[in-house]
Amino acid sequence: MITTSSPHNPQCTADLGAQYITRTPHYAKQHQIFYDELLTVGILTPLAVPIEGMSVNEGDCNFVAPQGVSSITKHYLKKSGAEVHFRRCVTQINLRNNKWEVSKETGYPESFDLVVLTMPAPQILQLQGDIVNLMSECQRQQLESVSYSSRYALGLFYDAGTKIDVPWGGKYITSNPCIRFVSIDNKKRHIESSEIGPSLVIHTTVPFGMKFLEHSEEDVQELIFQQLENILPGLPHPVAIKCHKWRHSQVTNAAAKYPGQMTLHCKPLLVCGGDGFTQSNFDGCVTSALCVLEALKSHV
Repeated sequence: MITTSSPHNPQCTADLGAQYITRTPHYAKQHQIFYDELLTVGILTPLAVPIEGMSVNEGDCNFVAPQGVSSITKHYLKKSGAEVHFRRCVTQINLRNNKWEVSKETGYPESFDLVVLTMPAPQILQLQGDIVNLMSECQRQQLESVSYSSRYALGLFYDAGTKIDVPWGGKYITSNPCIRFVSIDNKKRHIESSEIGPSLVIHTTVPFGMKFLEHSEEDVQELIFQQLENILPGLPHPVAIKCHKWRHSQVTNAAAKYPGQMTLHCKPLLVCGGDGFTQSNFDGCVTSALCVLEALKSHV
């Protein structure tokens, strides 16, 4: 979940990850408490503009996040009361005096009573230290079996007053080798304003993402713009561009033998969670979070 903003106007934002949240009848019951809370506080609102080409199943409801999808994460972090630190890349996890010593790319190691890892499975496997030997062979094989699609997302930001005259808020593209989805993001999230310019989001196809995964962002942007001209000819030139590479976009194969979570060590607790153990959507993340919570309650 990434919500980015224009360098010229922080109020002009774009969701480069999840575009909307679909609630199925099953999860409407199972996760009702979460949906009710997010709707009550305005983090989620019903999707009210057309998304051309969207699959529609009976009983499904679709929602958007007016403040950006990242506002869901921020809501729960704030509610938890946790002290949050960003941009600390973990490199090693070692067992020291019945605590976890966590090393980062920069700075001194820190000690913790328990550790929950929610990064993509390939990044868990890249960690060094005692964690390497704590994994069973079955756990390692399951982590290695988790696979992801890859794609690029492009956010385009425009000056106030710019018009992008289309009848939809988002559109799935089926006949283009590069672009899979286009969204007029501020329109889709119901935050159009005469004082804030529109934002446009483009998601590439998975085959394109895989083919150009190691290419430079500049080259990828140029290729996307060439194809975008075929879809939205005459589009105004943006005042700012944000390109994001989703190396680990959506889970295509989860760790089937460890639904929801994987406990690597009990005392002290070291547990893995995230969509790699469920599915890549809001309900998959909630399901994993609840499974991790049960693991915490059982071992703390």
